[in-house]
Amino acid sequence: MKRALAFVLLTLLPLPALGQATGDLGLVIERATGSLLLIDRSDRAALGRIEGLGDLSHASMTYSPDERFAYVFGRDGGLSKVDLIDRKVVARTLQAGNSIGGAISDDGRLVAVSNYEPGGVKVFDAETLAPVADIPAAGKTIGLVDLPGRRFAWTVWDTGEVFVGDFSAPAPQVTMIGNAGKNPFDAVLTADAHTYLVGLFGEKGVTAFDLWSDAPQPEKFLTDYGKTGEDMPVYKMPHLQGWAFTEGQFALPAVGRHEVLWVDSETHAERGTTPVHGQPVFIIAQPASPYVWVNFATPLNDTVQVIDSRDHSVVATLTPGKAILHMEFAPRGAEVWISSRDDNKVLIYDTRSREKLAEIAAQSPSGIFFTARAHQPGL
Repeated sequence: MKRALAFVLLTLLPLPALGQATGDLGLVIERATGSLLLIDRSDRAALGRIEGLGDLSHASMTYSPDERFAYVFGRDGGLSKVDLIDRKVVARTLQAGNSIGGAISDDGRLVAVSNYEPGGVKVFDAETLAPVADIPAAGKTIGLVDLPGRRFAWTVWDTGEVFVGDFSAPAPQVTMIGNAGKNPFDAVLTADAHTYLVGLFGEKGVTAFDLWSDAPQPEKFLTDYGKTGEDMPVYKMPHLQGWAFTEGQFALPAVGRHEVLWVDSETHAERGTTPVHGQPVFIIAQPASPYVWVNFATPLNDTVQVIDSRDHSVVATLTPGKAILHMEFAPRGAEVWISSRDDNKVLIYDTRSREKLAEIAAQSPSGIFFTARAHQPGL
């Protein structure tokens, strides 16, 4: 009887008002003005601008599991919490002198930031941005990613050390799992959270850690690539969070070379190389397809190339605009959004026809981040 009465009462009570749906929203970093452009993917439109985020000349972000909040990591060490529904900064802390990125725990309760100055990793409560932990390091920390079980992994540029921090208990447990090599410049986690890949700048090669193992060990590969030729100056460091995983392969940027490297994801044996337009920066897999899209470092950064992962051939070369800095795909791969910093535009392309569909005005746009990232490990 009580259950029946409760059901009747529930059906009679008015439901709370719901805010705007967030599944097709995203944010574009406007690097010169310290602002974010809120975008609607379905309408291919800008909804508004959010200001007051400090130095975004090199910035990234991650989203809360409900897609409502973005956590923005700025060059000035600022950690900002942004409400996409109310379209404003709701919390902000200058937690370091220079930060390079961050991650949110798998349960959405903790936000971690990797720092250049003074180095180390700081962890905050995702609701309030109150400090939770301060993990020092002997240098700059890079490649911070979230792992299952309220854990994070990161790497230290100066020492090559790789750490896993477990924050599932009141006292964090931090373990050094191995040394990646000389001057790791970035790292990325595979989509299944199995392998942590660390790119090396001070020596040739990539180092892999099997995070499904109880005792991960460093495994180096690609240690011989490029030894027979001369490297060019590196105008912009590749971003490993753009590394593509497709057709059982890793598609990796050749540091200091105009090449994309293909590596078997199981054996880590080299499968081939693709000569490309310039030095790759982002190599991103187009969802539900065999294709990867590549953009390039200055001065050849007006071009995007599309590569077929089955035969490693370039199948399209596009020139969307000046200073192409980032690409972001619609979750099912129908569109790609491309930032053209020096044209002050975000360009939207159909991925089948590779024709431009629309463009949106933006102030020196760089990173594009759709809320679908909230549900992907390592992002």
